[in-house]
Amino acid sequence: MTLKPFLEANRIEAGCDEVGRGCLAGPVVAAAVILPSDYSNEWINDSKKLGKKQRQDLIEEIKEKSLSWKVAEASVEEIDQINILNASFLAMSRAIEGLEVSPEHLLIDGNRFKSHLTLPFTCVIKGDGKFASIAAASILAKVYRDELMEKLALEHPHYGWERNVGYPTKAHREGIREHGPCIWHRKSFQLLPRQLDLDL
Repeated sequence: MTLKPFLEANRIEAGCDEVGRGCLAGPVVAAAVILPSDYSNEWINDSKKLGKKQRQDLIEEIKEKSLSWKVAEASVEEIDQINILNASFLAMSRAIEGLEVSPEHLLIDGNRFKSHLTLPFTCVIKGDGKFASIAAASILAKVYRDELMEKLALEHPHYGWERNVGYPTKAHREGIREHGPCIWHRKSFQLLPRQLDLDL
């Protein structure tokens, strides 16, 4: 199924999505993408529904065909300071601000958004399965964040990030239990079910 190319014709719309809100470690990453209004690709879909190779294959296509794209992040420190929801909004705002083409309207994945930006926006629940620009943003953000966590796994090998990319899997929690958290863990999150014996 080909996703919708736009919400409203004849305006510059940027699709925005974030990745990593539910992780125990690493930054939250967001992307913003402006696609041409006549762009169509049946393979572009919610990044979670695509395999790793499919996402990798689509990355260059999205970067080449989009009018503008940008990936941005909010750090672990920012997540701990302002909470994960606000950090997600911050990362999305940074991605939007980094676009080389100024959007006239934003399509935001999810049910709410707040920002210092004055651009009008529409929140779309499960938007990455409805609009091509949001799906493209989800793909860019996920590939960027997955690759980042795989690199960090080389420096911090106890948590299985090369497989779980920071999500709370059994192996990840066992690594925290045995070795304690590292600098990339979100201290404001409940890293273990019963925060025992952790030097935070």
